Amino acid sequence: MTRNFDERTRSTALALIGQYGGDAEVIAVMRAAEYTAVGDVEALAAWDDILECLAAIEAGEVGARPIQ
Repeated sequence: MTRNFDERTRSTALALIGQYGGDAEVIAVMRAAEYTAVGDVEALAAWDDILECLAAIEAGEVGARPIQ
């Protein structure tokens, strides 16, 4: 199933890939855990979306166009 992600989510996912390569998902999981620990549900939801977007990019479901 192809999901459309907003530009901020997609840009963040691409920036993580650009900076961390194959470790981008690990970094995103760590960030989500930080927000879980402090109880910030809005930020956690945003990072959950970023994780989904990273997985979709990896699966070829979302185009990975460069950040401009």
